[in-house]
Amino acid sequence: MRYGTRVTTWCGGLVAALIVVVLLSAATGSVSLSPFLVAKALLNEIAAPTGIRLAEHTLSVPGVLSVGVPLPEFTYTPLFSFPVPQTTETIVVTLRMPRIVLAGVVGFALATAGVVMQGFFRNPMADPSIIGVSSGAAVGAVATIAFSISVPFALPVFSFVGAITAAFGVYLLATQDGRTPVATLLLAGVAIQTLLGAVVSYLLLESGKSLREAVYWLMGHLHFASWTKVWIALPVALLGFFVLALFAQELNVLLLGEEDAHNLGVEVERTKRLLLAVASVVTAAAVSVSGVIGFVGLVVPHVMRLLVGPDHRILLPTSALAGAVFLVATDTVARSATGAAELPVGIVTAFLGAPFFLYLLRKREVHSL
Repeated sequence: MRYGTRVTTWCGGLVAALIVVVLLSAATGSVSLSPFLVAKALLNEIAAPTGIRLAEHTLSVPGVLSVGVPLPEFTYTPLFSFPVPQTTETIVVTLRMPRIVLAGVVGFALATAGVVMQGFFRNPMADPSIIGVSSGAAVGAVATIAFSISVPFALPVFSFVGAITAAFGVYLLATQDGRTPVATLLLAGVAIQTLLGAVVSYLLLESGKSLREAVYWLMGHLHFASWTKVWIALPVALLGFFVLALFAQELNVLLLGEEDAHNLGVEVERTKRLLLAVASVVTAAAVSVSGVIGFVGLVVPHVMRLLVGPDHRILLPTSALAGAVFLVATDTVARSATGAAELPVGIVTAFLGAPFFLYLLRKREVHSL
């Protein structure tokens, strides 16, 4: 099958799967809804108010003048409308969709970064947290909670700053004479993760009454999802994905080894810096709004590599979409599996991801790249 046809087929199928999962997720909760009713509510929301007309308005200055002036006025007549109870629209659009969309964005971002990290390190065990991004985000978030920093958007901002600082700190430590050996980068990442883990442990001891909130964040959750968080993470995830997609062919060549890639015309060090920087920023954006959610960036790329092969031109978009499907589905389980009590989604991804990864190991399906 030709490359273009394969991409279209796989991505089309995954988009369809994502739509189905979103509808089922929006229909699931303490108030059960019909997926068809959910679809109608979402279509009503999509039917954007579009009209603009000139309307007569009176401009007046008391005692001086009064004149009618045509001014533009927006009208809000939708293109179409389905009969849906107002309560249903509120539940779907206001309460459930922010969390569902945020889950999709975070899964999309983590899977994207996971594909790049595995290709970058040529190691099937690599994931987005391998160079300390998640540990840096954890330090920023737990410090914000422990010290009760209450400025607007403090938690996502400080966790994002912590993630980026850790990633670029690892990069600087591993770089010598303008070169960044992959093995040195990996070892520096492990060392920094260990150090930051100790910092997080200390901050947890100091967090006092905030301990529960800090631990809950470290488990990874989407309980406090909002459209604001979606608009924080979505532009970064999409822009990062498109930049990384432009370098999919270079990532394919890097799998051959740095020397061979250089001989084939790839600017190895520049490409490595760009891939590392963009993947780190994408991961940081995801972790800053969701906490530490494991196994998405590890397992999803594995599964898609088994299904579509190692070509990053296909693997990158399919893994990103599969990551969105996976996290929306697992978050639905997290918020509905135990009735009134809600599980952090990071626990569910670990419960599902770890056994599946062990199964792949037993089946000898995890190989060096």
